Amino acid sequence: MWEQRMINTDRGEFEVFVAGSGEPLCVTHLYSEFNKRGNYFADMLVDSFTVFLINLKEAGNSPRVKNEGELSMSEASEDLEAIRIALGFELWSFAGHSTGGMLGLVYAAKHFNSLKRLMVGGATASKDYMEHKDSIYSYKNPLNERVKELLSILKASDSTKEQRMQAGRQWTEMSLYKPSLFDEYFSKQSSGKVVQKRLDFYINYELPSYDIRDHITHINTPTTVFCGKYDSQCPFVYSEEIHNLLPNSKLYVFETSNHFPQLEEKERFREMVSDFRHSY
Repeated sequence: MWEQRMINTDRGEFEVFVAGSGEPLCVTHLYSEFNKRGNYFADMLVDSFTVFLINLKEAGNSPRVKNEGELSMSEASEDLEAIRIALGFELWSFAGHSTGGMLGLVYAAKHFNSLKRLMVGGATASKDYMEHKDSIYSYKNPLNERVKELLSILKASDSTKEQRMQAGRQWTEMSLYKPSLFDEYFSKQSSGKVVQKRLDFYINYELPSYDIRDHITHINTPTTVFCGKYDSQCPFVYSEEIHNLLPNSKLYVFETSNHFPQLEEKERFREMVSDFRHSY
């Protein structure tokens, strides 16, 4: 179980869960809520770092927002910086998966002097993935209509718990290289449920104009970029693009993974984390 802490900052009091030992590492996701059970991605990092798993505003016991603009990646990066300062770290590192990785890029672009190293996985630097035929979020993808149905079930207030669980499972199975291994991958209890208010803001207000490619080329922070070769959410080409845009990055390709290499290729993922810890 992870240790809960409440961190007082000049931007509010944030709920943080801590585990592991070693140098400090910040982990979060743009629209997920965490608890003492930790998180599948963050769990893979605790052997190498002291991990600070952060609930952003509207998640868990972190502050409520006064206006919707506080839900943006730019504002979230300022919240992360305030937490770093409150914790007393001159430097820390950041690791993020999917939209957590996208947030990490925004944070690094604004506060690269606060970061010792950066890890970004299954992410993108622009909205272009929404047009790519290999992304389940694109209208060009044959699974897109079903994805929209599943997301509607997850969002609907009249959906039963069982309906939401089945919809969530189907959505996740679309993002696995071997969907038949779902029960094996997710047998351990974890946290990371969707914060609908944050997801809605991302989809409706941030995603339509999201393009930070010009903003990340100056990031000299040593960066590990990783992606499953068959990623069906943010296709592999977008991780390649991030790697090519960052002057000090390494790219790790997981050859038998979709969107969750931290579960689908655990041993190789651990090797990557070890490289991330010792190479910089």
